[in-house]
Amino acid sequence: MAESLSALESRRADLLRSLSNLKDMRPGSVVGAVFRCGKASCHCARPGDPGHGPKLRLTYKWHGKTVTEALPTPAAVRKAEREIAEFREYQRLGRELVEINEKICRLRPAEEVLTPQEKKRRTPSSRKLGAK
Repeated sequence: MAESLSALESRRADLLRSLSNLKDMRPGSVVGAVFRCGKASCHCARPGDPGHGPKLRLTYKWHGKTVTEALPTPAAVRKAEREIAEFREYQRLGRELVEINEKICRLRPAEEVLTPQEKKRRTPSSRKLGAK
């Protein structure tokens, strides 16, 4: 069954309220980086050793470039994860808002009222009249 225009408008208002209640957000992912320090005497230089880490980092794209930020403490990791979760909620709400607006646009009838500019008749150019 098709939804009514008023129900869709109500859902859109709810979505807009939800969007306005979002907290700090940022795109990205928390990833663990394992690395080797390069010292010959370190355990990470031995064959089969897993290396150092994992060191947790926040990775995201900015103007087409990958940016990586260190997350030095568990508190920084939790903060980044909250912000990423909020960003994902923002994306979900945005997609839903666009879907609802598309339905509203399809259901809303076109108004057949002409604006004052549309009502004006275009007058022919005097130069064109003399050229005949």
